[in-house]
Amino acid sequence: MTDEGREPRVPLGIAEVLGTSMVPTLLHGDQLLVHYGAELRAGDVAVLRHPLQQDLLIVKRLMELRESGWWVLGDNADDEVVDSRAFGAVPVELVLGRVRGRYRPMTAGRRRTLGYLVSWVVSSVRPVLSDRSVSRRLRAR
Repeated sequence: MTDEGREPRVPLGIAEVLGTSMVPTLLHGDQLLVHYGAELRAGDVAVLRHPLQQDLLIVKRLMELRESGWWVLGDNADDEVVDSRAFGAVPVELVLGRVRGRYRPMTAGRRRTLGYLVSWVVSSVRPVLSDRSVSRRLRAR
């Protein structure tokens, strides 16, 4: 619980991935643990408001902080371009939080045995790591 008018110390939330722009890092249907208000660095995967349609949330990798905002790209080079190549840099105030982890939902209708639960945890729950080489890759393009 927080005092009225004060920000929580660790504001966490859940978001769902729709689409394939972040494959192989994230898959359609993945659930994300989002740390809202976290410190952001190049290479982080973040949830942000689409700069041209601000009621739409998108998930992208932060590539480089420029004067006009964050340059963001999807991890899937084969997907339709819905990133900074289409809409330019994203203002800093539209970047909401850093993705800390992801999990894939359990298969519906499966019996929840101990073996299934252990297998699900091992294969479906993962941290989402930053890619610290992104600035070098961006400049090399």
